[in-house]
Amino acid sequence: MSLPVALTHEHPIAMAHRGSGLLWPENTMVAFQGAVDLGYRYLETDLQITRDGVLVTIHDDTVDRTTDGTGLVSDYSLEELRALDAGYRFEREGGYPHRGQGIQVPTLEELAVTYPAGVLAVDLKSDGMEAALVDLIRRLDLWDRLIVGSFSGSRLRRFRALVDRPVATSAGPSEIVRFLAAARARMPYRPRADSFQVPVRDRGITIVSAQTVRAARRLGVPLIVWTVNHPAEMEGLLDLGVDGLITDRPDLLRTLLAERSRNANRKEPRDG
Repeated sequence: MSLPVALTHEHPIAMAHRGSGLLWPENTMVAFQGAVDLGYRYLETDLQITRDGVLVTIHDDTVDRTTDGTGLVSDYSLEELRALDAGYRFEREGGYPHRGQGIQVPTLEELAVTYPAGVLAVDLKSDGMEAALVDLIRRLDLWDRLIVGSFSGSRLRRFRALVDRPVATSAGPSEIVRFLAAARARMPYRPRADSFQVPVRDRGITIVSAQTVRAARRLGVPLIVWTVNHPAEMEGLLDLGVDGLITDRPDLLRTLLAERSRNANRKEPRDG
C-alpha cells in the first residue's frame, strides 16, 4: 500500500511545531515564515473556527494565552479576531519583541496560499469544523497537502466520512492504543490512519521504542514523534529509526539533519 503524497516529500520528515513557539509567536505567519526560511516544507498547526465559520491557526479555544484579547475564539468573527495582537504574549530574553508589530491570527487559507509547496499537519482542536475543512480542501485543492489529525476520535471519524477523495490522516487516540497493544502482542493491526504522530511517552507509558518502530515499519505507516527539542533526543530517535520529528526548535533539527547527511555522504564508498 503506497503512502499518500503528503507523506512522501522527504525522509525523515522534519516538521515545525506551530512554526515554533520558542523562536517566534506560535501559529503566526512570522513563525511559519521563520520555519520556511530554515528550509521547512512540513508545518504543524492547530485549527479553531471563528463565529463566522472561518478556520484559523490557533491552539487554544480562547485567545487569552497568545493575544491581547480575552474570550473564546468561536465568539469572535474573523474581522474581530484579526484586530487582536497575536504577538503580544510572546516573551524572549525578558522582553516582548513582537508586540505592536501587526501580527495577526492567520487563517488556514492564508497559510495554504502563502506556501503553495507546503504540507500542513493540522490538528482539529474543536468540534464543528470538519465540514469547513472539507470545503476548504475542495476549493483550494489541498487533497495532497494536508495531514489531518485530532485528539478526538469522533472528530477524525466525522472528517473521514465527509471527504470523497483520500486525504492523509494521523491516528486518533484509540487507534494508537490498539496499535501499541498489537505491537506488544506481535499481532497485525493497521489503522485507517496514514501516520502515527505520537510523543515518546504519555502518562508513564512508553510509546516510541524499537518494538513500535519495527511494528510501524512492517505496517508501512510512518511514525513521527512530537515534540522533540533537544539535539541528543533528536539524534537518539533518528538512530532508532523513526520516520520524522516535530519540533519547537526547527533551527536545531535542521542543523542536526544537515550534519547527519554530511556524515552519511562521507561514509559512502567511492567509485574506483
